[in-house]
Amino acid sequence: MKLAIALFFCVALSGGAVAAPPPLAANPAIDMDGYLRVSFEAAKHRKTRRLSEADFIRMSREPGTIVLDARSREKYELLHIKGAVNLSFPDITVESLKRTLPDKTTRILIYCNNNFVNAEEPFPSKMPSASLNLSTYIALYNYGYRNVYELEPQIDPQQSKLAFESIPSKPLSRKL
Repeated sequence: MKLAIALFFCVALSGGAVAAPPPLAANPAIDMDGYLRVSFEAAKHRKTRRLSEADFIRMSREPGTIVLDARSREKYELLHIKGAVNLSFPDITVESLKRTLPDKTTRILIYCNNNFVNAEEPFPSKMPSASLNLSTYIALYNYGYRNVYELEPQIDPQQSKLAFESIPSKPLSRKL
């Protein structure tokens, strides 16, 4: 209580003016304006690169195409599209992309949690505006990958024509 009274008198005696803290120095490793600019560019690019399940399957079978799963290793091991390469979103860096996707012209097909329903354990739902497809597409675009396509529909894995697999040491707790 004494502290509150002292603070009140300090503010009152100063005429109500409280000094604002000095602005923080910009972090050169974080560029919100650049991110937003690239996000808008990527959004325009993405409009014509969304695929039906049938087109996703057809394109995934074509030589030189990589299906990329950017979910966590844990969720990937529970269940993923057969043949998909896992590069967890937090691990997307200049170096990891050079190792995983050395040719920026490679066709890359992406999918995420929000593409699947009735499989909450391996594909937990995210808010639509936080969909991993969006972050992954923007990140790949930002790193210079332009041959990226995205699975569009929501699909029940039990009804899907996509082939799924899990890592044997990580079986699902329930049958899909």
